[in-house]
Amino acid sequence: MSIEAAREPAFRMLDTDGDGAISREEYLARPERAAQRLGREANDPLVVRARTLHERVYASMDADGDGKVTLCQYADWAGVRTFEEVCREALGSLFDLADTDGDGALDRAEFARLREVLGNDPGNAAAAFDALDADGDGRVGREEYLSAIRAFVVDGTSPMYDALVTTR
Repeated sequence: MSIEAAREPAFRMLDTDGDGAISREEYLARPERAAQRLGREANDPLVVRARTLHERVYASMDADGDGKVTLCQYADWAGVRTFEEVCREALGSLFDLADTDGDGALDRAEFARLREVLGNDPGNAAAAFDALDADGDGRVGREEYLSAIRAFVVDGTSPMYDALVTTR
C-alpha cells in the first residue's frame, strides 16, 4: 500500500465537507465542536489548550499557507515525526476534553461521545472501544488511545482501523 493510500482514511475524516481539501475552518472546528458537545465552556483551560494545539497542527499541515491541505500534501506531511512533534498533543487534548472525570482513561460512554463529536460513526464505537481495551478492564487509557491513532494516521494500521474508516 502506498503512503498516500494508507493516509487517505485519516484525511477523509478531516475533510468533513468532502471537497478534497482540509480547510483551516474544518480543522479548527474540531476542538470547538468537541468542547461544545461535551459541555465545556469556551474559556475552560482544556478548551483553550485544545484550540491552541489545533492551530499549531494546522499551521504545520498547511505549509504553503493557502488555507487548504490536499490529500497529497497531507500524505507528505503526516508521519511519525509530525505525529510526535505536533499531533500527539492536539489529539491528546481532545481525549482530555472527553475524560470528564479526569482519571486519564475513557470509559465506554466517554469514548463513544468522543468518537461521535469527532464525526465517527457512533454505531462502531463499541467495536473500536473493544479493539483498544486489550485488557478488558472497561477503560481505554490516554496512551493506548494515542498509540492507536498514531498507527492509523502514520501508516493506516490500528487496532480499531475498521471502526475508524467507517465515518459519517
